Amino acid sequence: MSEISLRAFAKVNYALEVRGTRPDGYHEISTVLQSISLSDELQLERTRAGFDLLVEPEETEVGPPHENTVHKAWRLLGQLVGEELPVRARLHKRVPAGAGLGGGSADAAAALLGLNELFGLGLSAEELREVGLRIGADVPFCLAGGTSLGEGIGEVLTPLPAPPPHALVVAKPEASADTARIYRAHDQRPPQNRHPAAPVVEALRTGDLRVLACSIGNDLTPVTRELVPGVGELEEDLLLSGALGAAMSGTGSAVYGVFGSEEEARVAANALRTPFAAVCAPVWRGVEVLQTLP
Repeated sequence: MSEISLRAFAKVNYALEVRGTRPDGYHEISTVLQSISLSDELQLERTRAGFDLLVEPEETEVGPPHENTVHKAWRLLGQLVGEELPVRARLHKRVPAGAGLGGGSADAAAALLGLNELFGLGLSAEELREVGLRIGADVPFCLAGGTSLGEGIGEVLTPLPAPPPHALVVAKPEASADTARIYRAHDQRPPQNRHPAAPVVEALRTGDLRVLACSIGNDLTPVTRELVPGVGELEEDLLLSGALGAAMSGTGSAVYGVFGSEEEARVAANALRTPFAAVCAPVWRGVEVLQTLP
């Protein structure tokens, strides 16, 4: 194989419950994760030596190349197998950064799966998960995709029933959220209203969309609302536009609304005044192979 192209799906958190802080400084959480059709695309092409990354569109802000999750996946996988994996990567970004949608984690997952196939490494799903966890807590989920309960720091995954059919409007204000800052601010506040994952899990098991939409929520929303302008307004606008429920994803700053139909979702998305709004649907995988070339 000389080239492989993959689609890397974003995620939303139907629930995010912060249970406490661990001795290692990470947070113990319980979260319900759902892959959505919003995605990036990654093309990997074998070369003679080294690693090269091209990000599109050109103005996309993804930080220094060596900190990009695709580069991290390439470096860690090369260390694991003990050989250089010469490749040119082209990453087309559609998932906004600093949104809590797992775009960077999805890109890493696509890179791990793609490099494994491109170079015929023969690594197991568990081996890829272990490498992915070194990149970020959401990478193991993005490798699997679908619908899962995430515990621990989000890496202990239990598959859940797929949600009933629905559409999502995912919207992000201009400002982004910094994950570390959001968690630090959360730790300094007294306990507030919790958004446990259990009702969301039960709603998925019964397949009731209205119950699911009424159960979604995120313990970090009050903090992000205070620190990031526009989060609270977008959530309220989605509800006023007819969403059955609305919540923030991850640490934000993206929020999403649950709609009964794609038509209702598109009307709501068109009415939002925000730099980014997309109509999405749940999907059942984390990464999709689009094309391979011999």
